Amino acid sequence: MRTGICDQLGIEYPVLAFSHCRDVVAAVTRGGGFGVLGATSLTPEQLEIELRWIDDAVGGKPYGVDVLVPEKLAGMEKGDRFSAAALGELIPEEHRRFLDSLLARYGIGDSGDAGGDGVDDHAAGIAAGLSGEGAVRLIEVALTHPIRLVANALGAPPDEMIKAAHAADVPVAALAGKREHAERHVAAGVDIVVAQGYEAGGHTGEIATMVLVPEIVDAVAPLPVLAAGGIARGRQMAAALALGAQGVWTGSVWLTTAEAETHPVVKEKFLAARSSDTARSRSITGKPARQLKSAWTEAWDGPDSPGPLPMPLQPLLVDYAVRRIRRAATAGVPGAVQLVNYFVGQVVGSLDTVRPARQVLAEMIMEYVDVVSGMAGGLE
Repeated sequence: MRTGICDQLGIEYPVLAFSHCRDVVAAVTRGGGFGVLGATSLTPEQLEIELRWIDDAVGGKPYGVDVLVPEKLAGMEKGDRFSAAALGELIPEEHRRFLDSLLARYGIGDSGDAGGDGVDDHAAGIAAGLSGEGAVRLIEVALTHPIRLVANALGAPPDEMIKAAHAADVPVAALAGKREHAERHVAAGVDIVVAQGYEAGGHTGEIATMVLVPEIVDAVAPLPVLAAGGIARGRQMAAALALGAQGVWTGSVWLTTAEAETHPVVKEKFLAARSSDTARSRSITGKPARQLKSAWTEAWDGPDSPGPLPMPLQPLLVDYAVRRIRRAATAGVPGAVQLVNYFVGQVVGSLDTVRPARQVLAEMIMEYVDVVSGMAGGLE
């Protein structure tokens, strides 16, 4: 099977796999798909280590890197003072008290992370990675490796990012949840648009994949479009291509693979979840992001909450708490098990087994072939 995106990226199957786990990226790439490493939470030094490992693991096959640069961030008006420390001053005391009381209510003790008024190095790295300057530094590192795609997951990529990628002959992709977003991406100079529907995990808009994909395909033609949101099987892939997409951008399906570094408690929750067990919540990033429902999302979106702060203030506020919850959940603390969650799409309802990533990809392709062959037979 071949589409234009296969030729553009040099891949066998038009399946792009976004993951924060290098093992998943490498496994999908070796299997004929295209792994995309999520790099926003990494420092340039950490990214260099990850990419060296992937280079050795994929044997010259193509892969990509994804960053997250929002067009608007709280505190941007601070200019040169757009730092974790400066942004920390914008976090209301009410929100700090609410978070501390939430941890106490669920029995999550102090583990030495920065809390209260403090912002540690990990949180500072989050702030740096979300800025255009920080993302460009990540891309500069990535472009010293044989990557074949740079993607921005939230908003139009900064001009510096596009120029740097194009100078290295590397295509640029951007995710869009509305036709207007896609049109802005095209105006900015991207080469591929990812139409991400409401069903998707992580940051997503309010328009469903079935409606969004053909709308964006028509709006940006002849630019290639990838479909994202609710795609984990071959039949969903066939539907995406029938809607005019040249391939699929997948994420949630890899979270329950054998290689995935998903928190073990969260992975068990995913395997038991139904499609109705997710919610779009601002409780982790400050922007609407689909994730598994848990005591965490219920608390932040409940009537007693002061309400999540805008990005990047919310991730700066909760970063230490999220890490503390994950450690406590690993230790089996009941309250932490109730709180812990992660980003995932509505397709989680069909993720009920742990399989190697390469097997997931192969089964997706085989089912796609069966579906398309069956449809073709119906035309005789």
